[in-house]
Amino acid sequence: KSVGINTLIASILYRVPPSDVKFVMIDPKKLELTLYAKLKEHYLAICPELDEIVITHPQNAVLVLRSVVNEMEERYDTLARLGVRDIVSYNRKIEKFESSGEKEKGMRRLPYIVVIIDELADLILTASREVEEPITRLAQMARAVGIHLIVATQRPSVDILTGLIKANFPTRIAYQVATRPDSKVILDMYGAEKLIGNGDMLFLPPGTGKPVRLQNPFISTEEVEEMIKHIRKQPKFPPYELKLVRDRGTVGAEATKKVQQDDLFDKAREIVIRHQQGSVSLLQRKL
Repeated sequence: KSVGINTLIASILYRVPPSDVKFVMIDPKKLELTLYAKLKEHYLAICPELDEIVITHPQNAVLVLRSVVNEMEERYDTLARLGVRDIVSYNRKIEKFESSGEKEKGMRRLPYIVVIIDELADLILTASREVEEPITRLAQMARAVGIHLIVATQRPSVDILTGLIKANFPTRIAYQVATRPDSKVILDMYGAEKLIGNGDMLFLPPGTGKPVRLQNPFISTEEVEEMIKHIRKQPKFPPYELKLVRDRGTVGAEATKKVQQDDLFDKAREIVIRHQQGSVSLLQRKL
C-alpha cells in the first residue's frame, strides 16, 4: 500500500511542475508521508494556522479536510464568475487574459490539489462522522474544480470503507488481501485474495465491472529521499495556503449532535445502501 502511494506521488512529481499541482498529505501513523514535509516550498498545500505540514493528528485532519471543502466551494464560485464549468476551461481563460495583458480582479491560475490519506482506518475510528462527511463531499463534487483524493487503508472492512464512501470512489486498487470478504469490500467482487504480493494488484477503472491485473512498480525509501533532495534544489514556490475552517456552523453542529444520539442511524444507513431502497417497513423488518 505505502509503495503504491509513493509511486503515485512520484509519477506526479516527475511530470507536473509545482505551479500546477499541490498536495494535502494526511498520515495518522506518522510513518509514510512525513518525508514529503520537506517539499513545503514546492508542492504542498497547507493551513498556516495548523502546527503541521504533513497532517498526523486526527483533529487536524478533520480541520484540513473541512478547509479543502471550503476551497472547493470557493473554486466553484470563482468558476461561476468567469462563466466556465471546470478547472481546465478556467485556466485557459486566465492564460488568455494574462497573454493579452488583461487581469480579472481576484482571479489567478488554479493548481490541481491532490488530497492523500495514507490510513483511513485511523481517522474513521477516532472521528468517523467528522471525516466521512468532507471526504464524501469532495469525492462527489471536487473533480470539476481540480481537487482529487487518494485514500488508502490496510483494513478493508465495512466499518472503514462504508457504503457511502465506496459509492463515491469508482476507481479502486486492491493489492493482496487475506480473505475473500476483504476483496469483496474493496472491489465488490472476489479475486484480490489470489494475488501473489510484491506489487501484484487489481485495478478497477470507473464505469467498468471487471478489474485489470497490473504490476505496481517498486520505489524504495532511498529513491524517494533522492527525489525530494533533487526537487529542493529547484526554484521555490510559496506554499498554497488553505483557509482554516474550524466549524461548519451551528446548524450543522446541532444536526450532527442529533444524529449522534440515534444509535441505530449507522445500521439504518447501511441497510438502505445495501438494498438500494429506503422505506419504513424495510427498516422495521431489519432493525
